[in-house]
Amino acid sequence: MNNGYAAGAIRQYQQVVNQTATVCDNPHRLVTLLLEGAVDRLALAKGHTAQGVIHEKDRNIRSVMAILDGLRMSLNKKAGGEIAENLDQLYDYMNRRLLEANLKNDLSMMDEVIALLHEIRSGWVAIGGEVNSANKPDSGTVNAGQ
Repeated sequence: MNNGYAAGAIRQYQQVVNQTATVCDNPHRLVTLLLEGAVDRLALAKGHTAQGVIHEKDRNIRSVMAILDGLRMSLNKKAGGEIAENLDQLYDYMNRRLLEANLKNDLSMMDEVIALLHEIRSGWVAIGGEVNSANKPDSGTVNAGQ
C-alpha cells in the first residue's frame, strides 16, 4: 500500500515540476497566476470565515500574504521606478489589511483586498499583450542586443 501511495505522490510531483517549468518560462504568466491564486485563496478564506472554520481561514490568508510577499520581493524598483514603488506600498498595505482581517474575521477587509488584487491583475493582463508582442522577433521592436 505504501508503494502505491509513493508512486502516486511521485506522479503528482512530476506533474507539478512540469507545469512549473512551463510557467517559469513566462514570468508574466507566473505573476498572473499568482494574482489569481491569491484571489482564489481569499475567496476560500471568506467561505471558511462564514462557516467558522478558523484554522482554514487562517491558512488561506497566510498563503495570500506569502504570495504578496513574494510579489514584493520580485519587484525591481530600479527598473520599475515609481510603478514598482507604488506596487511595493500596495502589497504592504494589502498584507496589513489581511493581518487585521484575519484577527477580526472581517469579510469587508478581505473584499477590499480582493478588489485591489483584481485591479492589479487587470492592469497586468492589459500589459501582457504589449510584453508578448514586444518580445516577438517579427514585431520589429526587438533589438539584436536583447
